[in-house]
Amino acid sequence: MKRPDPRLAAYRDLLLAAPVSVTSIREPVRAWTVHVEDALAAVPIVEKLAPARIADVGSGGGSPGIPIALVTGIAVDLVEATGVKCDFLRRCVAALDAPCDVVHDRSEHLARGGGRDAYDLVLARALAPPPVAVELCLPLARVGGHVLLWTAETEPGALAQAAAAMGGEHAETVEAGPNRRLELLRKLTATPERFPRRPGMAAKHPLVRVRSRP
Repeated sequence: MKRPDPRLAAYRDLLLAAPVSVTSIREPVRAWTVHVEDALAAVPIVEKLAPARIADVGSGGGSPGIPIALVTGIAVDLVEATGVKCDFLRRCVAALDAPCDVVHDRSEHLARGGGRDAYDLVLARALAPPPVAVELCLPLARVGGHVLLWTAETEPGALAQAAAAMGGEHAETVEAGPNRRLELLRKLTATPERFPRRPGMAAKHPLVRVRSRP
């Protein structure tokens, strides 16, 4: 059985010492479960897709991007809008020799520039409700590329509707543990130029509203 990359434990330890603004988790076992194991649940999907270029949108403390980069060796752009978190990500990348670049930007801005249609795979783990995350991520994917969302519970119809508006489709749902799903979207055609809307609009006025449960 292959031993896990020791850099994964080193990454966990960096998180434990990180500012509370990066993560509030201070218990080693929980930090491993939340930030490492949850990210690595997607490795079989990533390896099957074999992307050359990945973006982790709203990377925060670096999960899922850093663990996936360490295990697969695939380059990941860690897209993060908050300066303090970007500083932490840069320290992690340097300390771990991870194949990652830190991109200090909002996804809406990135998708209006060099990031549009640029990535084979776009990841988002704790970015926004799934239909909102679709608008923030799918414009970054190339036609034929994919978006992978970590979710707790989703309405497949709402996800498919949001994906269709961005030129994509809901391709697959993978059960990744109790109350944890990985939702895979495929980009079929170019995203309409009006998307993504200006920063904050996707969250404030989502294209698809998920119905609350009674």
